[in-house]
Amino acid sequence: MTGPGSDEQIRDWVRGLGLPGLIDIHVHFMPERVLAKVWAYFDAASEHYGVAWPVRYRFDEPTRLAVLRGFGVIGFAPLLYPHKPAMAEWLNDWAAEFAEREPDAVPTATFYPEPGADAYLARALERGVRCLKAHVQVGDYDPADPLLDKVWGLIAESGVPVVIHCGHGPLPGRHTGLDVFETVLRRHPRLTAVLAHAGTPDYLAALELLRRYPRVHLDTTMVGVAFTERNAPLPADWTARLAEFGDRVALGTDYPNIPYEYSEQLRAIAGWAQDLGPEFLRAVLHDTPARLLGR
Repeated sequence: MTGPGSDEQIRDWVRGLGLPGLIDIHVHFMPERVLAKVWAYFDAASEHYGVAWPVRYRFDEPTRLAVLRGFGVIGFAPLLYPHKPAMAEWLNDWAAEFAEREPDAVPTATFYPEPGADAYLARALERGVRCLKAHVQVGDYDPADPLLDKVWGLIAESGVPVVIHCGHGPLPGRHTGLDVFETVLRRHPRLTAVLAHAGTPDYLAALELLRRYPRVHLDTTMVGVAFTERNAPLPADWTARLAEFGDRVALGTDYPNIPYEYSEQLRAIAGWAQDLGPEFLRAVLHDTPARLLGR
């Protein structure tokens, strides 16, 4: 099953699948000064990661939105994340305003292990947040920190998905590792969690979490593309192992911060669908993320 050959071909390719459009559960829109710092970090990626990371879609916000919609994306989760205390709540306020003015963006929120996190997270949920983001690596915190126990409980009770970057990729952190996050899942087994980047590089451990916890999902962000395959290749039997979880894999891309074309991610997923079939492809690109995000 062939994917789009270029970004210009995405919209027609999606229509050919009989889908109304794409739903992307993992993109990033942020306050401009925050995004500028993220881009500056990627500009120094050779120092941080030992490989260049040129941001492919480095445009102003209106252009980034127009490009994403031009691909045929009809719904997306603009994810934000704090790296220090007293940051999450104002990010949540910004995300709420963004979703109000951009109706194809679902309202999102984030959190940090700090006093009052449960209170501001409860307020975010009350005002209709439909996706949450946790970034263990950037935040440099233990997801099992007692300050977050009530937060995880609120999320589990709400059923709102939390996209969590808890794997060791692209570099291990002090608190990364799927085993660390499983500590949270043991306490809150009803948590609807989406393992960002499919747990890169621990793909098989990620699938084991899906097997043990029926509300855990994967997103496809940067998985199977040449940039990632160089250092974190998928197992040879990836599609065979993925077959039992066809309805628990959601499209994610990391747009706009990827160092390659958006279409490359879609080609990777289409390659898996050669073995798993068109129903799998439609589920990943639309049905599963739509269900998770209430679209």
